[in-house]
Amino acid sequence: MVSLSRETRPGGGLRERKKAKTLAAIQHEALRLFREQGYEATTIEQIAATVEIAPSTFFRYFRAKEDLVLKDDYDALIIEAYCAQPVDLSPLRSIRNAMRAVFGAVSEDEMSDMRERAELALAVPELRAAMLDQFAQTIRIVTDLTAERLGRETGDFEVFAMAGAVLGVMIAAELYWLENRGSDLGVLLDQALSQLESGLGP
Repeated sequence: MVSLSRETRPGGGLRERKKAKTLAAIQHEALRLFREQGYEATTIEQIAATVEIAPSTFFRYFRAKEDLVLKDDYDALIIEAYCAQPVDLSPLRSIRNAMRAVFGAVSEDEMSDMRERAELALAVPELRAAMLDQFAQTIRIVTDLTAERLGRETGDFEVFAMAGAVLGVMIAAELYWLENRGSDLGVLLDQALSQLESGLGP
């Protein structure tokens, strides 16, 4: 599911690009194996062998098998794009602009992998449980970003409630996207945030 968690996006350095390429290859091959033989039946050793790395190397990129499905680098990109917005913009408008910038650059292959990961996360009970932790982290991230932009305390309930509303419409947009093939996730996220910005009326 979309959430505000890969810690870094590949930078300009050769080392960073190589690391990002390896991470993407591991995740892509893992998805293929999950598709062919099931999530539960696929082992970390099998995934590592497919991409010709040692299991110990796998753990340099992913803490556990569930991270192959739940982990991505969009958090860092969205946060970076959000912080780059003019300070006079509202938090919601800043989030909308950040989402447009990030999802406007997502390739078809990346979007296909994102869909597959989201479908897996909903289908596998242990992954659904782990998603709840992600949702809590996302609310905290949005709360912190919003409080900083508004000059308010992170413990301010109004700020916390707005962060929950942002997460809610994002989840709704992604569920709609999963149920309606051919729809555009970036467009749906922007539409959902726009609706929230205007008061959530239909």
